Amino acid sequence: MAKFLAILAFVVAISILGSQAEDCEQDLSSLVRECKQYVMFPANPKMPPSDGCCGVVQKVNIPCLCAKVTKEIEKVVCVEKVVYVADKCKRPFSHGFKCGSYTVPAAK
Repeated sequence: MAKFLAILAFVVAISILGSQAEDCEQDLSSLVRECKQYVMFPANPKMPPSDGCCGVVQKVNIPCLCAKVTKEIEKVVCVEKVVYVADKCKRPFSHGFKCGSYTVPAAK
């Protein structure tokens, strides 16, 4: 039941984001299709993304998508995992970049 509720919340969050992000809607659809299993809560464990997910990450308009991330979306999508996936896909976010309310910390 908890897994069903998490998936339902993710679909609702993506619907909200999709309605606000017409300028990067295709990017969003591709990310949902290829990457959702790598960015949903819980924050751990972090799994290396698939080649298909990385292919999408290499092409999307990250600033557009991150500007559309709301508190509702952050309840379902772990932005820390989004940053991890981007890094693993060789498209790291720079220190201080904001995605929703999350600010990318300095590299460790």
